[in-house]
Amino acid sequence: MSKVVHKARAASAGQSAERDAGASPREVLLQTALELFSERGFNGTSIRDIANALGVSVSNIYHYFGNKEGLWLEIMDYSVKTLPGRLENALAGVDAPLDRFRALVLAHLKVSASHQRELRMIFVEQDPLGTAGGGSTANHEVQRKVLDIYIRELEGLRAAGIVRTDRVKILAFNILAVINWQLRWFRADGPLPAETVHAEILDFILNGMCGRPLSD
Repeated sequence: MSKVVHKARAASAGQSAERDAGASPREVLLQTALELFSERGFNGTSIRDIANALGVSVSNIYHYFGNKEGLWLEIMDYSVKTLPGRLENALAGVDAPLDRFRALVLAHLKVSASHQRELRMIFVEQDPLGTAGGGSTANHEVQRKVLDIYIRELEGLRAAGIVRTDRVKILAFNILAVINWQLRWFRADGPLPAETVHAEILDFILNGMCGRPLSD
């Protein structure tokens, strides 16, 4: 039996990790499903696998989510779909173009750390639902909104004379590639705290490999 299954069963017995403390049965189902999807893949995980991990009946999961696809869409609702709104919130009250862009990138990295597994499955790996059940449509909508936010902020930097390229969309794609790729390699239990890693990524995005630090 996998470590994930052992942890999930501990959660159902009231011996869960601190992050699960006080979670509702629905939330525990979502957390356990995400752990199994991340470990085995969406197609490699069945509803029965999730039920067995928690020691509940399959009917419990059908009651809450209808099917496995509905369960995944629920995971998207509380994590992936909230990303554009969180990025916009990070910009509220920030005026200077360079300060806005720093706030944008750091907020994006912070959300990525909080929802690393599900964001990795959506933005780096293949969309679990493909074109079925509205998963692909929702995924593309989130990606479009995030891209639009970055293009808008980069246009602000260009208007301020900080960014000089006319190909802002390509620049936005390159920046998002850096942010999304760290979903693969970042480890919360690694030797460096998340804040240090995020500062390094931000510095690379702003200054490049051989560039000079930017000033307002």
